[in-house]
Amino acid sequence: SGVQRYIIDLMERGYITCFSTNGSGMIHDYEFALIGATTESVARYIKEGQFGLWKETGGINDIVNESYREGTGGMGAAVGKAISEGDFPRKDISIFAACHRLGIPATVHIGIGYDIIHEHPNFDGAASGAASYADFLKYAEIIRNIDGGVVMNFGSAVMAPEVFLKALSMARNVARADGRSITDLTTLVCDVRELPEKIEGEPSKQDARYYFRPWKTMLVRTVA
Repeated sequence: SGVQRYIIDLMERGYITCFSTNGSGMIHDYEFALIGATTESVARYIKEGQFGLWKETGGINDIVNESYREGTGGMGAAVGKAISEGDFPRKDISIFAACHRLGIPATVHIGIGYDIIHEHPNFDGAASGAASYADFLKYAEIIRNIDGGVVMNFGSAVMAPEVFLKALSMARNVARADGRSITDLTTLVCDVRELPEKIEGEPSKQDARYYFRPWKTMLVRTVA
């Protein structure tokens, strides 16, 4: 949606200390760094059996597979390093490259089968699973120190709230064993869905909005 420069500016000012996304967020960042745009027409190419099957985006799998073989860690860090140090003409608008440059964790939370690069013959489920799992553990560690901080969710209706829920549960489990609590945090949800003025309680199960997880999970349950 063209907001990369705003996010990078907030990173450079020290307001953002972790950037987390799903697999498509990583893929689009890679595309922007490579050609300055995302150009695919899903409606057209799904008819022709070509949707997602471009050799350029398959390069992401090569990056992740190599990182896995070398044991160098998470998916976000591997892609950020590759863009930052590689021949990418528009790396100036890459959030992942900015994370690498600034030392900010970038975590990628995939679901196998979600993303176009999973269609490619060079996709390695073990490599991508391990890399994304490393990112999840990194994210959980960041959430362990979230007291006094803010978690912002932009446009993710399911994955981001659910990953946050599990990471927070893990973090609170560890904190409780240490005699601590994690309660001083703020959550922000930005989406196109209209919510009522009062959002302190979750809607009933008969209300379709009950299944909108950013409201139920991020704005109510995790901060109750």
